[in-house]
Amino acid sequence: MTTQAHPAPQYVRVAVERGIDRYPDGLTYRVDAAIGAVVLGDHIEVPLGRGDSRVEGVVVATGGPELLDRNLDPKNVKAILGVDRSQRALPETVVRLAQWISSYYCAPLGVTLMSITPSAVRKGVGSVRRLLVDLASPQPAGTLHPKRRAVIDTLSERAPSERPVDAEELRELCGLATRAPIQALIKSGHLTASHRSQVQARWKAEATPEASPPQPTNEQAAVLSAIEPCLAAGFSQHLLFGVTGSGKTEVYLRLAQRVLESGRSVLFLVPEIALTPQTCSRISARLPMHPMAILHSGLTQAQRHEQWLASAQTRATIVVGARSAVFAPIPEGVLGLVIVDEEHDSSYKQDQAPRYHGRDVAIRRAQLAKCPVLLGSATPSLESWWNATSRGLSSLHTLKQRAPGLRNPRVEIIDFRVESRLRPDRRVHLVGPTMELALRRAFDDGGQAIVLLNRRGYANWIACPDQACGWMMRCDHCEVGMVVHLRSPEGGALRTTRCHHCQAQQKVPTRCPRCSKGVSVFGLGTQRVEEELSRLFPDIASSGGIVRVDSDTMSTASDFHRALGGFARGEVRLLLGTQMIAKGLDYPNVRVVGVISADTALNLPDFRASERTFQLVSQVSGRCGRGDNPGRAIIQTFQPDAAPILAAAAQNYARFAKEECAIRERYGLPPATRMARIVVRHAVRDEAERVAKRLSADLTRVDAAREIEVRGPAPCPIARIADRWRFQIELIAPTAAILQRMLAASRSAGILVPGETVAVDVDPVALL
Repeated sequence: MTTQAHPAPQYVRVAVERGIDRYPDGLTYRVDAAIGAVVLGDHIEVPLGRGDSRVEGVVVATGGPELLDRNLDPKNVKAILGVDRSQRALPETVVRLAQWISSYYCAPLGVTLMSITPSAVRKGVGSVRRLLVDLASPQPAGTLHPKRRAVIDTLSERAPSERPVDAEELRELCGLATRAPIQALIKSGHLTASHRSQVQARWKAEATPEASPPQPTNEQAAVLSAIEPCLAAGFSQHLLFGVTGSGKTEVYLRLAQRVLESGRSVLFLVPEIALTPQTCSRISARLPMHPMAILHSGLTQAQRHEQWLASAQTRATIVVGARSAVFAPIPEGVLGLVIVDEEHDSSYKQDQAPRYHGRDVAIRRAQLAKCPVLLGSATPSLESWWNATSRGLSSLHTLKQRAPGLRNPRVEIIDFRVESRLRPDRRVHLVGPTMELALRRAFDDGGQAIVLLNRRGYANWIACPDQACGWMMRCDHCEVGMVVHLRSPEGGALRTTRCHHCQAQQKVPTRCPRCSKGVSVFGLGTQRVEEELSRLFPDIASSGGIVRVDSDTMSTASDFHRALGGFARGEVRLLLGTQMIAKGLDYPNVRVVGVISADTALNLPDFRASERTFQLVSQVSGRCGRGDNPGRAIIQTFQPDAAPILAAAAQNYARFAKEECAIRERYGLPPATRMARIVVRHAVRDEAERVAKRLSADLTRVDAAREIEVRGPAPCPIARIADRWRFQIELIAPTAAILQRMLAASRSAGILVPGETVAVDVDPVALL
């Protein structure tokens, strides 16, 4: 007698959707036979805790008893509750990417994985159930009614590969008023029926005419010759440093075409939603035969779900999107190239847990996919520049000249202290005489203009005019001033003050609460600039020719499409906005670019202030000179001798980077070192300070901290946000590996527990 062998039980390791940091590798569960096969990346439900609460999770490992801890009795292992078959399993590369993010950026694995899959996908937004019909074989004998016979004949004319057919589509093809004849044929056995779920989303996209590729310049050809051999050679890292207008996008498109022709996919990241319409149009025009998926937060929920599935099913071979598109579920072995455009942009940094940097995650994804990654910018981040020029981690490729037909703009630095005295009246003007005259001439010649101020709202200073009183309106919940916002984009009565940190709103007081004098409202913001430009150019404003682009006016993808589409067609004459319009936009009729105040970020208490100022001024200056007219860039500033502004005006990135890197190295700051910023937050100031001091002391005692400099604790530059006081600790390490060892040891010891009280930001881009 032989005994039948029972299959070994299957176990899975699951990252649950909870802020659990004690089990960084996940929790182990049993898979009962009734559940069926469970694979890596599956979305499942499991019981958690003593109450066996049903929670969602993602499978991060599968196997047998080897997944169990030595001290764990198999009888005590809980079984999973079910598998969500409506969701596709995440590709292994994406799961491994999430594990790396969880480890590197000190974030719970479950939270990291759940943030990868859009909520629209998890909820099935836009899913519809379709009835599909096909011919039964064999066909029952008998005579059919003419309407039913028409259905059978229509299906018979289709090749087997074109069936089954959607019942609603078949009804329309046969000219039937209802589905009754089709339902009758199913009941009589002439047709077979099946159901399929699919995502349906509404789109309104303009057709893009096909464009012929331009002849590459000598510099572009040299870059292509250097990178093309790497496309089939596994992972490699490249930095494309090209001045504005040098044709970086042409390099991207030609490399993408090579990869697509080899049967692989391309992931193309842009920093802002504002750049997706123009980028997608260029790709569609040059590569019309290759379907594209778009992923960013400006889409509707149904659109995000549809586009996510398109990338997962390889119905789209090009995936374009902002930061979160780096997690697109492109199947294993398909990804052939990752492109990160405007790689320097701070928008790639996530400001909530997991606080990942999209550029660095893109590099890691390319490593896991064994494909090249190309970072491009006219003003590379100093980290990327350092990696290419000092560490040899990236291959540096340079485009020093603008593409044929493009001319360098004339950049003028305007001392606004002098300009403000040239006005005959005593009113406060944000647009100086030089900028006003340049705009007027451009409009008279039929040109367009871009005006930038990296501060939204109307005014940022509400105070008592009596200096002896000294009252200033501040947020009740944050240690910052309030910002005035107008009733409507066209201006009008003041409506509210708003805190740009906690979003609290209040009415604008008419009198000082201390001395009862009438309050003064002054300062600057995009709404106030819009009001002044509308007064200077009333004809253009009245016809809708001035459009403001900031986070107050651009909330969806259609808003960006509408604004930038109008600018491309010449209907919009002046584009005013924040940093959203400072990079990537390419419009040949822009004659003037104006920067209202180049000092906005220069004096912030952040070691990256100079770098950000250089990048912003340099990038926005490059938006003009892309047509026959070289254009003018008017840079208004109260600090005309500031080194970043002078270097940006000269378009001399190499000199700026050399000098700034030398300063950073002297003071032990990134990119010469690596940094992690730990922020302790508490509603009680003394408690926040006490926790921060204890945490700092505990961190210094970790063995792995011997090579780490622990700075602080100290109050954050913005000491309170949303009623929570904030103290920061900075960890400075010579290398990323040393910093990671210290963070891992601190987490394992239970010293560093990210959560509501403690936030960990590895490689921070802002220190406010």
